Amino acid sequence: MYLGVDLGTSAVKTVLVDGAQRVIASESRALTIASPHQGFFEQDPAQWIAATFATLDALKASHGGELARVEGIGLSGQMHGPTLLDANDRPLRPCILWNDGRSAAECRILEQRWPALRAITGNKAMPGFAAPKLLWVAKHEPEIFAATTRILLPKAYLRLVLSGEAVEDVSDASGSLWLDAARRDWSDAALAAIGLSRAHMPRLVEGCAPAARLRRELAQRWGMARCPMIAGGAGDNPAGAIGIGAIRPGTAFISLGTSGALLAPSDHIAANPDRVVHTFCHAIPRMWIQAGAILSAASCLAWAARLFGVPESELLAPLGARAQAPSPVSFLPYLAGERTPHDDPVVRGMLDGLSHGTDRTAIVQAVLEGVAFALADCRDALGDAGIAVTEADVIGGGSRSRFWLSVLSNVLNIPIHRFADGETGAAFGAARLGRLAVTGEAIEAVCTPPQRVETFEPDRVLVEAYAERLPAWRQLYRPRN
Repeated sequence: MYLGVDLGTSAVKTVLVDGAQRVIASESRALTIASPHQGFFEQDPAQWIAATFATLDALKASHGGELARVEGIGLSGQMHGPTLLDANDRPLRPCILWNDGRSAAECRILEQRWPALRAITGNKAMPGFAAPKLLWVAKHEPEIFAATTRILLPKAYLRLVLSGEAVEDVSDASGSLWLDAARRDWSDAALAAIGLSRAHMPRLVEGCAPAARLRRELAQRWGMARCPMIAGGAGDNPAGAIGIGAIRPGTAFISLGTSGALLAPSDHIAANPDRVVHTFCHAIPRMWIQAGAILSAASCLAWAARLFGVPESELLAPLGARAQAPSPVSFLPYLAGERTPHDDPVVRGMLDGLSHGTDRTAIVQAVLEGVAFALADCRDALGDAGIAVTEADVIGGGSRSRFWLSVLSNVLNIPIHRFADGETGAAFGAARLGRLAVTGEAIEAVCTPPQRVETFEPDRVLVEAYAERLPAWRQLYRPRN
């Protein structure tokens, strides 16, 4: 038996997987986000621990026999958020999250200090990444920066609590701007540009490699016969790739979670930082992932549900299974700024084309289309890096909407594939990494694609209609800085 724990932004999801790769049980606990100022987003690390422990306590109550046989644990986590620890490994402040936009000025400073940043990391300095956040802390909270002795990303902090070991995997480390992406090792020059050294960093391993063992007292708490091995794990999107078997060049997938991304595994680095294409190490050796990322995806639908005061399912129901025509309303999904292709943390969302005849359904459809158009921007940026996306699988909570997947197929003009349990992809991928760390099996034998349950093919009429709308949608973007 194997466990996969996905420390997301909105929830911790834990799945229990057997040797036949069947999900035996799953538990989820919600997380909350604090926003002390406009554009600031933070989370208390204590929440992550409490939520993770709650999911495991619940699994012991419902599936104690299976949990007792767990041999390996994999961790997946939200990327980019630095957890600053003191000499006793206690958090000094809330974690500044991936969608926080406060460090735009520090990004410019960082690139001036270290001109080789893009060439070494494969990425452009953006507020979402960890490194500029540390420059912001150094300027605005110097006493906290001075007291910081260790910096861990969210899932690495969770592993520290679970095992007592400070270990990070190279895929998550790629989102820090401290990693040499080609060498898959910390860059001393990158750390020095922030006033840090390797002493502040955890040990690095590959995602499928053994990292640490669960503390004995925790194994006893959850009734486990032995202390399971904890794998290196992965950032949420690389873990999602593992969960759907996206481990070879030529595959691509879309993540429709709180944020969104269009991702393509590669056996070489195809960096395009000028167009805000991200370069991450994959969770398996000698592989990388190129990604276009948007800061708001399924969270846009959640925003609309709050706006209208009804559940998301009630918003989606009138739309049916597929669009008949584009909505007369246009929506920019920049509720928390945007990454690909704009790198603009201060831009905000927009509804355009409202009239007296506009109803709720038109607005909801526009929200889904706006996210799809933003992913078309990601597709084009990847294309500029030489990566052609000809079809895509979809994971994340948004994959439950057949209407949304139909829109994506027509906006991107490619077949879109859906899985039965696409929303648990990252946790399931983490469980696979936990298995690989224990068994040493061939990666190809474990990381197989799940059964696709439905494919959405482009409709020629709708493809043309959306292609006509896309240029006008792009013209709505206006930089504010």
